[in-house]
Amino acid sequence: MLRFETAGESHGECLVATLTGLPAGVPISVAQVNHELWRRQQGFGRGGRMKIETDTAELVSGVRHSQTIGSPIAIIIRNRDWQNWTEVLPVESVETSEEKKKPLTRPRPGHADLAGAIKYSFTDSRYILERASARETAARVAVGALAKQYLAQFGVQILSHVIQVGTARLERLVEWEELVTLSQKEEVLLGCVDPEAETRMKAVVDEAYRTGDTVGGVFEVRAHNLPVGLGSHITWDTRLDGRLAQAILSIQAVKGVEIGEAEEAAAVFGSKVQDTIHYDRDKQSFHRGANKAGGLEGGITNGQDLVVRGLLKPISTLRRPLESVDLATKEPASAAYERSDVAVVPAAGVIGEAMVAIVLAQAFLEKFGGDSLKESRRNYDGYIQQVREF
Repeated sequence: MLRFETAGESHGECLVATLTGLPAGVPISVAQVNHELWRRQQGFGRGGRMKIETDTAELVSGVRHSQTIGSPIAIIIRNRDWQNWTEVLPVESVETSEEKKKPLTRPRPGHADLAGAIKYSFTDSRYILERASARETAARVAVGALAKQYLAQFGVQILSHVIQVGTARLERLVEWEELVTLSQKEEVLLGCVDPEAETRMKAVVDEAYRTGDTVGGVFEVRAHNLPVGLGSHITWDTRLDGRLAQAILSIQAVKGVEIGEAEEAAAVFGSKVQDTIHYDRDKQSFHRGANKAGGLEGGITNGQDLVVRGLLKPISTLRRPLESVDLATKEPASAAYERSDVAVVPAAGVIGEAMVAIVLAQAFLEKFGGDSLKESRRNYDGYIQQVREF
């Protein structure tokens, strides 16, 4: 019911996104979309590209007078760096030197360069790099910002924070209010709620800078104030945990995903893992003794905060290149270097928020339907009353 696509290359003229299926009547703030794009660009460890781009979204269809009209929404995010690449990546072929085409024939270990070149039969990995680049996620964040604004109509909020950079990890539980405070900061260091832990994380990034290396980490996305009953246990592809895992793993450089306390749960007995069930007669509602399940049981939301973590590997472009092979000569060579970041964990968290928002908005529309926000809200309110009377 809710579908999105992105198009565009890292150094092309622009990124494009389309979103189909958002009901009519949803209030939309372009300023909020641009704020999400700003958040994606922040964080200690970002590269020179972020000094060039100031991402802003142009909504060219589907939104009129600050509200959705039910038709497909189209978004354009222009690449300011395009002016430096018009001879490298023109739409139509032009006469130019091979040097100006900036071919990439020394694939980077860990990137899509080699596998993509073989798959699409290119002797130049430039075309693979341009689409495989995480620059594409700016378009996802813009779409996710619209999904967030839809979910906000039902009181749902989605935020993220960083819990690990390299070996430096935050070793305590974090309250929702801390995430709200973190999200309101005007300067972003590494997106951690704890200053002491963030200082240790910065030291790891500093080391990566000094040694020409890169560093990964772990980000956590939380969705707050979700109703019970999104997703379903009845088929493999309707389980919300599986859909969320696919969404998070689709983010460039993410190699693992965790929902709730999955790693901890795998190492202890069941009596220590399951969230006990209780009933409050005054409030006429069920509640849990903990949230080790991360807000999902049997692929269905249980009313607690949804907790999803992404495990991000160090990005593939190193200033101190690794061993590779030249595609043209087949001789050993150092991998190519493209202007890049050193650490991107805070930005990955913002991208994770966007992907979680999109999946949850899809689940909302599957559950409550509606061609207009008014219709969705009526169905939602009726269901919430049903839950109260259970």
